[in-house]
Amino acid sequence: MATPSAVLVGGTIAIDHVKTPAAEAENLLGGSASYAALAASYFTSPVHLVGIVGQDFPPQHLTMLESHGVTLDGVERSQGDSFAWSGEYHENMNDRTTHSVSVNVLEDWEVKVPAALAASPIVVLANMSPDNQLQLLDQCTAPERFVVADTMDLWINIARGRLHEVLKRIDLLVINEGEARDFMGTSNLILAGRRLLETGPRNVVIKLGEFGAMLFSEQETGSADWALSENTFFRCAAFPLREVADPTGAGDTFLGGLAGHLASTGKTRFGFEDIRRAVVQGSVVASFTCEAFSTRRLETLDTAEIARRLDLFKRMSDW
Repeated sequence: MATPSAVLVGGTIAIDHVKTPAAEAENLLGGSASYAALAASYFTSPVHLVGIVGQDFPPQHLTMLESHGVTLDGVERSQGDSFAWSGEYHENMNDRTTHSVSVNVLEDWEVKVPAALAASPIVVLANMSPDNQLQLLDQCTAPERFVVADTMDLWINIARGRLHEVLKRIDLLVINEGEARDFMGTSNLILAGRRLLETGPRNVVIKLGEFGAMLFSEQETGSADWALSENTFFRCAAFPLREVADPTGAGDTFLGGLAGHLASTGKTRFGFEDIRRAVVQGSVVASFTCEAFSTRRLETLDTAEIARRLDLFKRMSDW
């Protein structure tokens, strides 16, 4: 049986205030790295979290992460205020309005990776500025590592040059469909996926929200002309939910579940089939996130629940 690999997750740790048509909640655990680290913890150990929080950060959130095996040696404590986000979802739960973003401790943050964590073979660059992503990468020391990165429209618009530097140094990019279209200048997602491969990563996942995800991978034959095939493209549905309580963090959960599953294999080099399976695992874990505010549903999961939903998902989508 394979020995699981350590995962290093760097990114934002936040305080969220979320309103939906049905309810509202404050002082929630938010941030891309928080969701990703918690999701990864269901597949592998240890999971190392790297980020920064302020003096106002609710201690129970950190206690919960530690209780799931997430190490906090890489979490910097600042005397400033924590990164905070406030938003409201509309009736269809796909559209939302951001009411406020308080950057606070992130404004001058420089990533510091403790030496004991730097050799982690699986690295997750959750959503943060490309400068922070590059700072984290520069401190990683594993001779063989697999790097997964996420980004967002803000960095595409204001830090495109630095983002391209990140893309040249990663193995897998995870990006949502709107960002993929804008970044690559096309409404055709197949063309966008192909163009994203040309920017550097050997694998690209385009997230489709409630409609699943698409995986694009380089051709193993080395052919210059990329083409759709069973070895270069995979389309995964999303697990169907009767109700969505709060979709915040679902994409970050997908990212962490995917990386955690890869780490569970004990490998650092992954073929198309490895990543294909990881996409499915990430999709299933992400579905739980939507069932309650923040990480509340993720906090109560167990591996048996994940396995049951995965089996059901397989039976529903097989033909």
